[in-house]
Amino acid sequence: MNTKLINRPLYEDVAERLREQIFSHELAPGSWLDEQSLALAFGISRTPMREAIKVLASEGLVTTKMNKGAYVTEVDRRDLEQIFTVLSLLEGQAAKETALKATEAQLTQLDDLHHRLEKAAADRDLEQFFEINVKFHDVIGEIAGNKWMNGVIADLRKVLKLQRRDSLSRGGRLLSSLIEHREILQAILKRDSLAAEAAMRKHLARGLEATK
Repeated sequence: MNTKLINRPLYEDVAERLREQIFSHELAPGSWLDEQSLALAFGISRTPMREAIKVLASEGLVTTKMNKGAYVTEVDRRDLEQIFTVLSLLEGQAAKETALKATEAQLTQLDDLHHRLEKAAADRDLEQFFEINVKFHDVIGEIAGNKWMNGVIADLRKVLKLQRRDSLSRGGRLLSSLIEHREILQAILKRDSLAAEAAMRKHLARGLEATK
């Protein structure tokens, strides 16, 4: 384990290291976060470790249980259905606003991202596809420009990262996701706000189906 930390501020750096370990499943869903052992491994006191765990709890990556401590969140089917319901509403709204607000330069940026997504799909590069997919959604949120909405979306997507990447490797999902992104992009390029919203909500509904 790399224990070298950036002391500015310490608890945020610790939170980022823990976040990486959670996403890589080095800290698996359901595992107990032993503050003392983790603090020793990181070479820090328990106070910044405790603050870091609070940050992850606020993001939904960690669940605190009464008299039992903190555990890496386990995402069940009901959680997924509720998360995708909220994401559908928020990201649908973001796509709708993007179709209305995007500058020509921003439309070109989205188009370029989609071309990269097409190439990653053709190469069967799941890692690259996943990263560009995240960027595509992020840019739509940035263009929509609602920082409160984007904050909620970001936290929900962090929770989805506990399991969602595997869904792209399932039969036909990569191609389906690509087609759905193409529909979102075309609606935005045409500045058809209602079609953009509908395409985004359809994309998220299909994403939920792929987690079964």
